[in-house]
Amino acid sequence: QVQLVESGGGFVQTGGSLRLSCATSGRTFSSYAMGWFRQAPAKEREFVAVITRFGSTTVYADSVKGRFTISRDNAKNTVYLRMNDLKPEDTAVYFCAAALVRNYYVTPQAANEYDYWGQGTQVTVSS
Repeated sequence: QVQLVESGGGFVQTGGSLRLSCATSGRTFSSYAMGWFRQAPAKEREFVAVITRFGSTTVYADSVKGRFTISRDNAKNTVYLRMNDLKPEDTAVYFCAAALVRNYYVTPQAANEYDYWGQGTQVTVSS
């Protein structure tokens, strides 16, 4: 069992920045591709970003490309999401997720490909 705990959400004005963190339990963090998703009120959960097991490859949703950066520290069992130039449409609950994958180059982008989820952290961007 893997437990994920997000932190770093909050309230920020348009153009501001936040860094989300997701700390995980267990000794096999590097066995997981790690992703970030978000869900706004009355909307479906959507993919934001993913990073491969050892951080060699990242993939982003078009809506955040160039503004968000996903990274990981396998020594600390933690994945991060740096969010710059935030916009009101970025307002959502942000979830980190872990996908147990065999290959180091896999970049899952569908929610049903993930095995474990955090509880989410709220990000609110005011206009």
